[in-house]
Amino acid sequence: MAETIKAHGYSFYGDLKYPADYPHFAYVNPDAPKGGEIVIGARGTFDGFNRWAWRGNPETNAGVVAESMFGEMPWGGGLPADTITDSYCLVAREVEYPEDQTWVIFHMRDDVTFRNGAPVRAQDAAFTHNLFIEQGIRSYARSVKERISGVEVIDDLTLKYTFVDGISRRSLISQVGGTPIFSEEWYKETGEKLDEPSVLSPMASGPYQVADYEFNRYVVYERNPNYWGWDHPANVGRHNFDRVRFEYFADDTAEFEAFKAGITNFRTEGSTKLWATGYDFPAIQRGDVVKDEIPDQSAPNNSGIIFNTTREPLDNRNIRHALSLAYNFEWERESLQYSLTTQRKSFVEGQEWEARGLPEGKEKELLESLGELVPPEMMTEEAVMPHTSEARDPIDRRNKRTGLRLLEQEGWTVNADGKMVNEAGQQMALNFLVLSSWDDTRKSGIQTYVRTLNDWGIAATADTVDSAQGQQRFLDKDYDMIHTRILTFAAAGTGLKQLFGSETAVVSSYNPAALRSPLVDAIIEAALDTKTREDEIAALMALDRALRYERIQVAGGFVPEYWVAYYDMFEHPEDLPPYALGVLDFWWMDKEKHQALQSSGVLK
Repeated sequence: MAETIKAHGYSFYGDLKYPADYPHFAYVNPDAPKGGEIVIGARGTFDGFNRWAWRGNPETNAGVVAESMFGEMPWGGGLPADTITDSYCLVAREVEYPEDQTWVIFHMRDDVTFRNGAPVRAQDAAFTHNLFIEQGIRSYARSVKERISGVEVIDDLTLKYTFVDGISRRSLISQVGGTPIFSEEWYKETGEKLDEPSVLSPMASGPYQVADYEFNRYVVYERNPNYWGWDHPANVGRHNFDRVRFEYFADDTAEFEAFKAGITNFRTEGSTKLWATGYDFPAIQRGDVVKDEIPDQSAPNNSGIIFNTTREPLDNRNIRHALSLAYNFEWERESLQYSLTTQRKSFVEGQEWEARGLPEGKEKELLESLGELVPPEMMTEEAVMPHTSEARDPIDRRNKRTGLRLLEQEGWTVNADGKMVNEAGQQMALNFLVLSSWDDTRKSGIQTYVRTLNDWGIAATADTVDSAQGQQRFLDKDYDMIHTRILTFAAAGTGLKQLFGSETAVVSSYNPAALRSPLVDAIIEAALDTKTREDEIAALMALDRALRYERIQVAGGFVPEYWVAYYDMFEHPEDLPPYALGVLDFWWMDKEKHQALQSSGVLK
């Protein structure tokens, strides 16, 4: 029988940063005080707490109630936040697997309980696995069924997953180890469905639970007083706030006014306009509010204009290239962004696996191995870079001429009436989906882009809808263009197929461009087959190069810092980890400062 590995965590490469007896993660303050309430603004609406439903508009943070075999950051982000490749046991006490990783066994802790006090068993984890296959988001369910051949309950505290033969072992153990665990008994008693919206929060074992809410106004998550895992080394120094409250607002203006008034007390700023002009209110002047720029070492969000490649004529790469030339980043930066942003050029900006220049070394070898799938220009030309524009006018005449030539090559010309038409005389018409809750700067940038397309003779419109309708249209891919983000990536995993793979492109909410590229599919498969981190990085570099070549997104700007403002009562470790700001994970409240702000009437 092949030798099996038993460990307190998992890394595909077998090396873990933290030893079995680690007392806590290196970046946390193990003595961080517990208590207090952090209040954060949110925009839009919500109608329930089933984060995993395909329909409806669930509260954004509703998944915080759940845990899995491996620990995660419940408010978002990988755990730990100082390494990309590691996972550490949480509900599981030990993970066991053979060297070929054809199966994995989780040996579970015997002290884990759901928030109602019932024990968490292997049967619950197996039930949840099957629930996601039967009722989960379609792209995820399909991915799981294609990779996991079975789940077996060995006993109440032992669960085995077996993986399909002939596929990459990459991320399979991480995937099943990261699956939330819900109570089988609760689902049977309530009759709840994972694929249906619900006002109920699923029964799970996490450190926080829903305490109070009013739809579309606020929700409060409180620390679970019966939580089993406060002393677990993965939790030491974390989950420090007694209550996390989200106040919902219709738009950014109302949200910011609430912060100025002390109704909310922490804000991550995403508006360059507000950062440049809005932070001069009395609480700032008195020093009651801290305004800080904290270095961000992670790749920025891949935000920008995304083309829905299922729609004609956006299924044509050259047309996407042409339309991207209508965007003037330099004008937007100076006129709307107060010269505070830098244009993103890569899907993994600033990381070691960002594609640069011509393909070299292992990346070149990988691309050469893919033969005719790789366009010749990808091998002979440098990685696609964003175009430059003149900042003095939104319509850059040079880029317009280039764009019109590209469109003409694809059969689209401007007729005597100034309309961009095809050979059948039909005018090109494009619709931009806009959510009413978006900030004014974002909307202004979209409106400027639409007007530029109109100048080109294209019947472009911007369709503004409320959050609930926008969410449903987003899931249904009912748009030609949308300004949103595509998740970045730091490792090869099956999640790349949900982000960029052809099989689930139409149904995946993580692939807003619905990209279906045989080249990208082949690179993802090659990445999954890598055996060393060096080879993995080369494959991710090739993926970045291919995504940029496909021109599915017009890259927007980014800021290389976290912009945060908060009432002077929150503190964080001196040395933050490279991959998370971690406000809701490992920051804490100074109670004396809080009491002083309350006594002076600064906070509501």
